[in-house]
Amino acid sequence: MAQVTMYCTTVCPYCTRAEMLLKQRGVQDIRKIYVDRDPAQRAVMMERTGRRTVPQIYIDERHVGGFDDLSALDRANGLLPLLQA
Repeated sequence: MAQVTMYCTTVCPYCTRAEMLLKQRGVQDIRKIYVDRDPAQRAVMMERTGRRTVPQIYIDERHVGGFDDLSALDRANGLLPLLQA
């Protein structure tokens, strides 16, 4: 299973929904980087993704985007192949 990294905040309904979807698809371990606890990590996230909002999700080194992007990828049957690569 691929490594999943998620930039998130402690209070974020979209982060929670993204985590739930990933777990439904078999992901057992998500590396969470809390940008509200470490402002330097928010800067890293913005540099890496070009986005300011959370969640920002990576599957291995591929930037998937936020929850809406993750959900659309799943609906298009593209999420499981990425996770199983």
